[in-house]
Amino acid sequence: MKVVLLAGGFGTRISEESHLKPKPMIEVGDMPILWHIMKSYSAYGYNDFIICCGYKGYIIKQYFADYYLHRSDVTFDFRDNNKLEIHDNFAEPWRVTVVDTGLNTMTGGRVKRIQKYIGEESFMLTYGDGVSDVDIEKLVKYHKSHGKIATMTAVKPDGRFGVLDIQNNRIHDFREKSKEDTGFVNAGFMVLEPKIFDYIEGDETVFEKEPLERAAKEGQLMAYKHDGFWQCMDTQRDKRLLEDLWESGQAPWRKWV
Repeated sequence: MKVVLLAGGFGTRISEESHLKPKPMIEVGDMPILWHIMKSYSAYGYNDFIICCGYKGYIIKQYFADYYLHRSDVTFDFRDNNKLEIHDNFAEPWRVTVVDTGLNTMTGGRVKRIQKYIGEESFMLTYGDGVSDVDIEKLVKYHKSHGKIATMTAVKPDGRFGVLDIQNNRIHDFREKSKEDTGFVNAGFMVLEPKIFDYIEGDETVFEKEPLERAAKEGQLMAYKHDGFWQCMDTQRDKRLLEDLWESGQAPWRKWV
């Protein structure tokens, strides 16, 4: 089963770094967050990736073109016609297809553009800026059990703001917002049947709108509820949180890296 990663957006909410590189290439623990996501899938034996590029996609292509250089010790011998020698080269057993899906293409359009690389097989889809400790094996098993077109991982995120308990305009309590105070949100980590391509019209289609809303109305969209860790990287605050978790050794997804 192939894994499709959406990595083409502009990343405007973290523009401090995304003006230089695509958001999925922003580093956590000296490695792109895209790499962290791929490692989590690879831990479950899913090593065939399709990356939907757009904004500064050439940086993602260059990264994988030079992957051995990033991961190995290298000798550059300028005395011998600039000979390059890679020592103890290591790389994951990945097959990575990097596809230019357009600069301004919406998420649905990006998915539609990689249809020819999927064929008639089930596939997985997630965003290139969110990490989780979701059990991919259980997710896929759940998807296969219900026979619907789409499964979306749903999480209850921790709140960012305190909660006020108010009665008759009087504040009775002020507390930190908990998961119980929030509803489920789309965490990505989807499993899809190729029928989903029929729900996408073209480049202007937002995947989270018409395709998924239609699937939901037709009873074809199922939720895989995950009560473990999930965190996206929309802002510098999010990045600092992920960095702190990584540096402290407490990152829940680190067990796969």
